Amino acid sequence: MRDAPGMPSSAAHLLRVLQFGDSMLPVGAFAFSSGLESAIATGVVTDAERLRAYTRTALEQAARGDAVGLIRAHGAATGDDLDALRHIDAAVYARKLSSETRTMSVRMGKKLIELGAEIVAAPLLLRWREEIVGGATPGCYPVALAINFAAQGLPARDAFAVHQYGVAAAILGAALRLMRIDHIETQRLLYSLNAGIDADYEVAAATPLADMAGFAPVTEILAAVHVKASVRLFMS
Repeated sequence: MRDAPGMPSSAAHLLRVLQFGDSMLPVGAFAFSSGLESAIATGVVTDAERLRAYTRTALEQAARGDAVGLIRAHGAATGDDLDALRHIDAAVYARKLSSETRTMSVRMGKKLIELGAEIVAAPLLLRWREEIVGGATPGCYPVALAINFAAQGLPARDAFAVHQYGVAAAILGAALRLMRIDHIETQRLLYSLNAGIDADYEVAAATPLADMAGFAPVTEILAAVHVKASVRLFMS
């Protein structure tokens, strides 16, 4: 993918996007279901069609929420603006209504920055890791992803695509462990859901940080239900 005409692309560029977008990247995404566990337990999701609708809602919520922060953070990281990054990170964190979604975001964000600092070793990644460890910023995952991509010279559109793919892949991966659905059906759903990525990017890119909001009442209620669940396979 390219952010603008003339931006260079290469096989190495593609491989780096694939590496940091891999669902097996050790940042802990496998431990979270993004509310799907509660959705299944309460009968909100019962079959493949409802799973598709649930995942599409999560993608729309992400495009209007976290992904807005991600795109703004990518711009700030490209300009090496730590003050702006702290402000964006705080804004993303403040919009996490449940303790589980906050935990998910900061744990994955910290893991990604630690990984990036070790592998890429770019100065900005090292400084952001210090900011998180020192308690100067929460270290939310969308901001960490943006900094990682900016530090490697990878465009915001690619970071957005990886973020949205991760949202869908996490939910569908959890579905394989929580309901009667096979790998072929989840891949069919993922292929279909990916078709909306460009339209979602345009929405996110045009949204000011102040308007960042992923309002989805049912999802927030399910998150609250999950906190009090007596039996849980996932952390969210």
